[in-house]
Amino acid sequence: LTHLDPEGKPRMVNVTAKPGTRRTARAEGWIRMSPEAFDSLQAGRNPKGDPLQVGELAGIMAGKRTADLIPLCHQLPGASVEVSLEPDSDRPGVRVTTIARFAGSTGEEMEALTAATIALLTVYDMLKALDRTMELGGIRVTSKSGGRSGDWALPEEG
Repeated sequence: LTHLDPEGKPRMVNVTAKPGTRRTARAEGWIRMSPEAFDSLQAGRNPKGDPLQVGELAGIMAGKRTADLIPLCHQLPGASVEVSLEPDSDRPGVRVTTIARFAGSTGEEMEALTAATIALLTVYDMLKALDRTMELGGIRVTSKSGGRSGDWALPEEG
């Protein structure tokens, strides 16, 4: 935990004096799976339902409940979370992109990262009977705007 008081004990950072701004963070990640699991995903043959649809819903729900999952993370009422899961035949697997938006004095990166992670874990859960060796990776913030630290984005890969 990086939120420590002078005695080294955990504490929640006080953000009440910080001015509110519009904030947006984008995150991404991926899950790699066997060709057989990917084929089943593409064909819609999963007996548990559509992993992409359920994963998107799970990611949105998790992003809005980040403060319940991450110790000392501030609650962000009114946060907007978008999740998109897309099949990636080159991997083979699924790519996730998330956007968390909020107007306030802190937050948005953790919501975007949490949404991405939970969306991918949901895909794993729904396909694990077909492939227990799936691998999650590449979970990272790709851009951020607003707040005291300003705007930034990862360089375009090319």
